Amino acid sequence: MSVNPLLSEELFQFIWQHRLYNHQALKTTDGEAITVLHPGIPNHQDGPDFTAATISVGATRWSGNVELHLCSSDWYRHAHHHDPRYANIILHVVFCHDKPGLLFPAPCLELQQHIPKLLLQRYAALKLSAGFVPCHSQVARVSPLHWLSWQERLLAERWEHRMRRWTTLLQKNCNDWEELCYHLLAEGFGQPHNSGPMLDVVKHLPLTLLLRYRHHPAMVEALLFGQAGLLQATFSDDWPNALQRDYQWLKHKHNLIPVPAHSWKWLRIRPSAFPTVRLATFAALWIQRPRLFAALTEAGSLEEIKQLLFVQPSPYWKTHYRFGLEVDNAHGMGTQALNSIIINVVLPLRYFYGKMKASVYLQQQSLEWLGAMPAEENRVLARWKEAGVVANNAVASQGLLHLKKYYCDELRCLHCMVGVKLLGR
Repeated sequence: MSVNPLLSEELFQFIWQHRLYNHQALKTTDGEAITVLHPGIPNHQDGPDFTAATISVGATRWSGNVELHLCSSDWYRHAHHHDPRYANIILHVVFCHDKPGLLFPAPCLELQQHIPKLLLQRYAALKLSAGFVPCHSQVARVSPLHWLSWQERLLAERWEHRMRRWTTLLQKNCNDWEELCYHLLAEGFGQPHNSGPMLDVVKHLPLTLLLRYRHHPAMVEALLFGQAGLLQATFSDDWPNALQRDYQWLKHKHNLIPVPAHSWKWLRIRPSAFPTVRLATFAALWIQRPRLFAALTEAGSLEEIKQLLFVQPSPYWKTHYRFGLEVDNAHGMGTQALNSIIINVVLPLRYFYGKMKASVYLQQQSLEWLGAMPAEENRVLARWKEAGVVANNAVASQGLLHLKKYYCDELRCLHCMVGVKLLGR
């Protein structure tokens, strides 16, 4: 007997945890009847693989730890016979009992004949799939109700992932929520192509300095465009030349260091998403909404949030997408871009603030408003739709984006509720 090449230790533990084997006529390698009442809880620390398991061997009921191996000889190969943490296990579960003469501190259960070959074939198909996601051809079979509960969990995981990073940022800026909002909105305004450069700009331009000049809109634009490295060329238009002069004075006065201009992305981007348009709109936002974080957290409706973010940049940008290139009618940031900022920055930030301040109301309100937002539109969600999975609102789209990046792309099918469902059906 040998280990099936389709089987891995991770899959074997998954099969044990979810009881995906034939439970009839289970016997230990010594011939005693065994019943698995509870497989136990996965142990992610050092020591036996599962804790708090419950089994019956013959007429005796046991509770305790369980260790799993693909081969029974792995017990000695891993030196468990010298490790006191494994001395009190109640069961040694193996796929293949390759060394019948070995002694263990507990009964040994071989599962090779009890695991369906079809399950191993399904898992191999997922791992070897060349589709958009491993379960591309099967995912439409999963019920909407199952998807709903999984997407909500994915959203929670996505937000928790962000909030860990935001907690660090908040600590670095001495718990200044307005400054945190400033940084996160800069990232949001840079989506999807220029989040990094936008964040670099605000890292080198404190909000307090920007707001000091908010009564002089040209200087606010000059600070942002100058720090972005976009005022280093020779211009023919009056407006960029005026910004250039203002920035030279501000740069000298405040010892400013601009971000390299070559870091910005322009190719294959809609003109309304050009860095110049986003920076001009970002400048208008802080000119018109100096206490923006407070206003966003105090907003009484989703419509009020949208009104706070909807601002018009200076008149120059009504006829320009870039410096010196005039057009008849330039369009600024559209509804889809603003919705993306609300979904990815504003509502998670309100939830984070509610969590830090123990405001269940603010957390619940932010989640409800997210559910009222339309689903995002991008290439990833379009591919999900092709596979038969449609996002009906922003909760679903956020969940699907997180699923693709952190589960499907990393082939973590055994940790995905959809993968579990498809393997166990």
